[in-house]
Amino acid sequence: MRRVVCPGSFDPVTNGHLDIIGRTSRLYDEVVVAVLINVEKRSLFTVDERIEMLQAVTKEYGNVRVEKFHGLLVDFCRQQGIPAIVKGLRAVSDFDYELQMAQLNYRMSGVETLFMSTNPEYSFLSSSRLKEIARYGGDVSGLVPDLVRQLLVERLRG
Repeated sequence: MRRVVCPGSFDPVTNGHLDIIGRTSRLYDEVVVAVLINVEKRSLFTVDERIEMLQAVTKEYGNVRVEKFHGLLVDFCRQQGIPAIVKGLRAVSDFDYELQMAQLNYRMSGVETLFMSTNPEYSFLSSSRLKEIARYGGDVSGLVPDLVRQLLVERLRG
């Protein structure tokens, strides 16, 4: 079975994330979406809320499973028996950072990293920019699934 992990904080999940997850699901037998538990970062949504959102918006893919992890991604990969990581790249600036992480991960564990270019429709999109737009009342329709948009608006205005 060919397995791969798509890691991230997904705070919240965007259509850009879903594009990468969906495309990856067509290439692999199982895609594990790994939600990072980062206690040093102040998140808008809890890890469990992010997992619930991801499960809801990826349910159409029969081969996607959502898990949480903390610590090193390569340790998670080793524990789960996953030999590869898929990362979406939006711009050259993403590549510079992700290449260094990929090389480090490979050196530490032999886990491969595969890069997938983001659909140009979402190349400008990030969770932090999305939250800023929503915080100031901007319309994020089309940038996140409807469920996520509703939860985002409720959280920021509630």
